Amino acid sequence: MTDFTIKVIEIIQGIPAGKVMTYGQIAKSAGSPRAARQVVRILHSMSDKYHLPWHRVINSKGEIGLRDEELFNTQKLMLESEGIKFSTERSLPLKEYLWHHEDIDTY
Repeated sequence: MTDFTIKVIEIIQGIPAGKVMTYGQIAKSAGSPRAARQVVRILHSMSDKYHLPWHRVINSKGEIGLRDEELFNTQKLMLESEGIKFSTERSLPLKEYLWHHEDIDTY
């Protein structure tokens, strides 16, 4: 496993309940600002194995990016159960719920 992958896993594991991070924010914090798509792949392939709170990772617009209706609904319900309130069907007020990992100030 690469250092980047290890760092991404650690960052995602550290997102507290009721907070979210963006794919790009995680990539930047892990040392590779242009690797947001790699964060997606890591989440897809390693969420179960490493018990990652995958539902706390969203896109830079503050939206759930999943197109699969069942997974979308699952992610939304999981976020709502942690106290996150959505401003539209797909998006949440990012400034209110964004978690800032200690290595970065902004996404």
